[in-house]
Amino acid sequence: QVQPVESGGGLVQAGGSLSLSCAASGGTLSGVAMGWFRQAPGKEREFVAAISYTGGRTVYADSVKGRFTISRDNAKNTVYLQLNSLKPEDTAVYYCAAGYLSTSQQSNYFAWGQGTQVTVSS
Repeated sequence: QVQPVESGGGLVQAGGSLSLSCAASGGTLSGVAMGWFRQAPGKEREFVAAISYTGGRTVYADSVKGRFTISRDNAKNTVYLQLNSLKPEDTAVYYCAAGYLSTSQQSNYFAWGQGTQVTVSS
């Protein structure tokens, strides 16, 4: 079973940037679609971005489109989320997940990481 492991979270001021990484533990990520989700305190987990098996197709939530970029490097067995122009409302725990398709549907994903905290101060 593949186990995604996130890293790169931290504290950043509004307008700043962060780069999140998602590496595989116990398997390869190259054969699956990957998604990023986030969950703020007291709120449900929401879709952020997804990428296809080879990286040829990407999907973004409207709230992050134009600011965040999802990418992958299968040679490094790693998926990335570049967060630019960060806003306080981006504050959340960010989760990486492995799935069958690059969609926003959480039911599509079968393996989830433990999350990494992103905090954006104003």
